[in-house]
Amino acid sequence: MKKQKRDLQERAYSRGYRAGVEHRSKDLAPPEGPLRDAWLAGWRSGRADHWDGYIGVSGIHRLAV
Repeated sequence: MKKQKRDLQERAYSRGYRAGVEHRSKDLAPPEGPLRDAWLAGWRSGRADHWDGYIGVSGIHRLAV
């Protein structure tokens, strides 16, 4: 099994980050729980990077760092 499928919180963070960079609503977060917290943390980071000009491909590359 791939690591990506095992680490659900990291996966939720990256999905939240992509949603934040794409200027999507935080209402798309999963229901209450630790995955929601990870998703919202990623969303906040994505929004901050979007405001700093990391949009499109450069924002996705920033996630890998």
